[in-house]
Amino acid sequence: MAKSFGQELENEEQIRYEREVEQGNRERKPGGGRLGNLRSVSEKLFFILFYFKCYPTFDVFGLLFDLDRSNTCRNVQKLTPILENVLGKKMVLPSRKINSLKELLETFPGVKDLFIDGTERPIQRPKDKEKQKKNYSGKKKAHTRKYILITDKNKKIGFLSPPEDGKRHDYSIIKDIFPQGLFPKYITLWLDLAFTGMDTDYPEASVMMPKKKPRGKELTAEEKAQNKTISGVRVRVEHAIAGIKRLRITTDKFRNNSDLFTTHFYV
Repeated sequence: MAKSFGQELENEEQIRYEREVEQGNRERKPGGGRLGNLRSVSEKLFFILFYFKCYPTFDVFGLLFDLDRSNTCRNVQKLTPILENVLGKKMVLPSRKINSLKELLETFPGVKDLFIDGTERPIQRPKDKEKQKKNYSGKKKAHTRKYILITDKNKKIGFLSPPEDGKRHDYSIIKDIFPQGLFPKYITLWLDLAFTGMDTDYPEASVMMPKKKPRGKELTAEEKAQNKTISGVRVRVEHAIAGIKRLRITTDKFRNNSDLFTTHFYV
């Protein structure tokens, strides 16, 4: 990965050099000038991976790498899109949009079971009152951004939706991003009760979800056993989400406001 990261870094520096020369703002060739504290490709790669894993403040981050706060911020902004390009070329990033069965099968080749769930990440409370209402999640009792993801039985996340307002319900997001007829009958969708109604709105899909307890009644022993079996299979998507949550930038309250951080990786 360090080799690919280095190549992408060189390409980015060359493109920036040519652009600045064309604009008349640059004469010095790439590589000239004072060397920064992050001298090698490996150091730069470790720097940006450390940021996503631990998500320190720029003050703390700069202290660890002997950089001032503003320089730390500039390095994060510079290296984030380069890391995204490397991961994209290695085809390890999830799809952002699936509009057809062909795209679904390209993302999940030969799949027989898909696991769909929603997850949320906390954000700082917006100053605007309307944005506060839109991003307030009653489930989490906090201001959040919501995502829908799809995994296979190996817990590989193949799809991650763009961020949505924390107020929105998981199923309303599903209906907006996935057209009817997308899921064929031979692929079983493992869902939780947040997606109740999908078997009706997507009649061509094969839906497997626990049975909801009737109001004022109880489930039978057989129904409880069936729910336990379904939950035992569907827990794979929970494990996949837990794998993501090891990255502190996805679990801590998101502090970055720049467009760079709200578009790259859909964080």
